[in-house]
Amino acid sequence: MEPSFTSADPAFRSIVVVGAAGQMGALFAKRARALGATVHELDKPLAGPALEAVPGADLVLLCVPLGAIETVLEEIAPRLKPDTVLADIVSVKVKPLKAMLRAHAGPVVATHPLFGSKPPKDARVAMIPSGRPDDEAACVRVEAWMRALGFDTFRTTAEKHDQAMAMVQGLNFVTTIAYLAAMADPELTPYITPSLGRRLDAAHKMVTHDASLFETIFEANPFSQDAVRRYRNFLHVAAGGDLELLIERAQWWWRENVI
Repeated sequence: MEPSFTSADPAFRSIVVVGAAGQMGALFAKRARALGATVHELDKPLAGPALEAVPGADLVLLCVPLGAIETVLEEIAPRLKPDTVLADIVSVKVKPLKAMLRAHAGPVVATHPLFGSKPPKDARVAMIPSGRPDDEAACVRVEAWMRALGFDTFRTTAEKHDQAMAMVQGLNFVTTIAYLAAMADPELTPYITPSLGRRLDAAHKMVTHDASLFETIFEANPFSQDAVRRYRNFLHVAAGGDLELLIERAQWWWRENVI
């Protein structure tokens, strides 16, 4: 979806993007500015004109690492005006949402863009209302703003989001590193097939560049171990020799046209 430069929420005229030096922060700052908003880019150290703009901001968007949420909120929250919308884009939702609700009595909206710094045309953003009835209007506004930026949106809860991402992100990471750790044997390298080569190519960036990020996300997600236990149950099926059952279940992805 292409950005719509005519449908931005006029109330979001002043936006502070915290973590603007990062790839995702830079993406949101650029698109918000293209919609006509005044965008203040704030990053480490949390000081200067952008920090001074926080009290006048209509929207403060936290594009910071998960581990920095608490520290950033300690600095930012006391400066927020009562009607400023506080939102985030962190990959885990239960803990960051609770932290934002503790820090800000005003409107809070949690989001998770399900894409990287180069979003595809069908990029989607998960929208997680705070659970406070008074914040519903803010969630509607942020949804409209996300769509104006060029992203599709859908609603969920923090718990459902983290349960899903424990499977989609966490289990993908854990099973990949476990598989490759089991395969780490120089005697196997002469036997690498094209299919294994494709799997190694797909895993390269996640394992060699983003491992610490995925490790942090895995450890912060309260449903990660549930996902591992679920996967272990299917490994037990494989150990019992019932591969046909696993193949049939795996074919669901193509039979139901979900991808």
